[in-house]
Amino acid sequence: MKNYYKIAIILSFFGLWLTSFFSIENQIITGFSLILTFGILHGGNDILIAKNILLQKKAYSFIQILCFYIAIISFCSFLFYLIPAVILFLFILVSGYHFGEQQLRFLNNHKNKIIIQSIQLFHGLLILFFMFEFHSKQVRDIIFDITSVEITPNYITYSLYGILILFSFGCLYLFVEFKNLTKTLFKELFFLLVFIIIFKVSSLIWGFTIYFILWHSLPSIFDQITYLYGDYSKLNFIKYIKAAALYWFVSLIGLAVFYFFLNDIKHFNAMFFVFLASITFPHVVVIFAMVKK
Repeated sequence: MKNYYKIAIILSFFGLWLTSFFSIENQIITGFSLILTFGILHGGNDILIAKNILLQKKAYSFIQILCFYIAIISFCSFLFYLIPAVILFLFILVSGYHFGEQQLRFLNNHKNKIIIQSIQLFHGLLILFFMFEFHSKQVRDIIFDITSVEITPNYITYSLYGILILFSFGCLYLFVEFKNLTKTLFKELFFLLVFIIIFKVSSLIWGFTIYFILWHSLPSIFDQITYLYGDYSKLNFIKYIKAAALYWFVSLIGLAVFYFFLNDIKHFNAMFFVFLASITFPHVVVIFAMVKK
């Protein structure tokens, strides 16, 4: 969608304006609701995308792909209980690359893949760590709930500084090597400034929701629709929703079961991020393969 990012900016600041009327509790409820709809929905057709990619080689059946996908999610969930600190660290790295690749996808066709992918990683990590920095106490509490490891505020701050320095070198490289992309690069830096304002002004969950839905999930859905059906249209969007409905429904049932057994909102918040992490790993692999195609 040609003018989507202009709309996303307007909706982002509209979302910030809404915080004047929403209590923190209502922001959390609304944020989780949106993540559970559009957020999870954007990974709802991973199996269909994987089928399109793998069946071209006629090496795997749809059932095999489905079982393999479920096995990865289950294995990731198991590893979170076995080595939570290691898997959480990997989740942050993978999510950082996934977010950065989505934002800087226009760089994918250029040479020096390792440098480009490193810059995409630093960009995504920068987004995450600005959010972590502005909500350090809540983030550290969630990390402790998941891993039983306490980290200091300085750990997040110094990590942010380090990532910012690395990303700055990456930007310098891009401005020197790709002068024809100067306008696009400045636009992405402006978007990054928008993200910083969102994370600074809003609560943790609401800020993450605005970014995750408007700047990641919906653009990803548009890309997936184009890949699956040839182009984006309202009819193809409806096809996408129908195809992803079962995955979305099963995901909600799974979370409901988690909450029923935990019956503790504090632990549920941690479990929610464990759940997101478990479905993120296979999703990133599928989207990476899709982009390659």
